[in-house]
Amino acid sequence: MPKLTVVTRSGEERVVEGNVGTSLMEVLLEAGIEEINAITSCGGCCSCGTCHIYVDAEYMDRLPAMRGPENNLLSIHSERGPLSRLSCQVPFSDELDGLRVTIAPEW
Repeated sequence: MPKLTVVTRSGEERVVEGNVGTSLMEVLLEAGIEEINAITSCGGCCSCGTCHIYVDAEYMDRLPAMRGPENNLLSIHSERGPLSRLSCQVPFSDELDGLRVTIAPEW
């Protein structure tokens, strides 16, 4: 089972395992990452933007291209950066084993 490192808003680092084929958001929720669990309100439908994460640069080329709805939501987020993604839009796969993500500031 692939693993990823999650950096919370407080700076805590946690290594979690995830099921291939689920979204990163689902992996984070199943791991009990409260910052995602407490604020994710659309259920992964790419309509709220509260599952915003920063992906380590070395993994960006392993992710699927960002589609219009995700880009539109992130475009209104004041903390958007070049490594921003919505975790609900990133499928977790074996290729992402070792991924490191940081939970973006709440907006």
